[in-house]
Amino acid sequence: MIMKDISAKMEMENITVKDKEFEIYITSDKIQEAVVKLAEKINEDLKGENPLFISVLNGSFIFAADLLKKITIDCGISFIKMASYQGTSSTGDVRTLVGLDEDIRDRSVIIVEDIVDTGNTIVNLVEQLKALGPKQIKIATLLFKPDAYDKDIIIDYKALEVPNDFLVGYGLDYDGLGRNHEHIYTLVSS
Repeated sequence: MIMKDISAKMEMENITVKDKEFEIYITSDKIQEAVVKLAEKINEDLKGENPLFISVLNGSFIFAADLLKKITIDCGISFIKMASYQGTSSTGDVRTLVGLDEDIRDRSVIIVEDIVDTGNTIVNLVEQLKALGPKQIKIATLLFKPDAYDKDIIIDYKALEVPNDFLVGYGLDYDGLGRNHEHIYTLVSS
């Protein structure tokens, strides 16, 4: 009973990251439920494929780790680092910081993102990967912002849809901070 009381109290607490206050938006339990459902769908869709998961750092590292724990098909994982955010806004300028070393020719690839909002990172990454000749490219994201997304590329696997709010926690950051929280938090209106 004491543990439940502590857990309930923790879920009601706000956090401060840098100069902004955030409140819990999605609990870790809800995140894990969504990750399990997403993994089940990928396992079903890509059975026999031996796909390569490409985790987009830094934000997707926690999601990618939890997702891969639930993937039961043969697969590999690699990491690429891209950036398009500064503070709480997308810069619109996507830069590749660390490239891909694996040969993806004729292999199914799943891009693993923490969040898809404008789609600028996805468009840039898909263009780069297509040039390497994969069998197919699929996109898996923990969070999808349908109101912000304005691209034509299909997002194949969406764990959770969220409004166009600024979020931190579970890998998502505000100027490099806040990734370490197990829940996802939204900015408190001032």
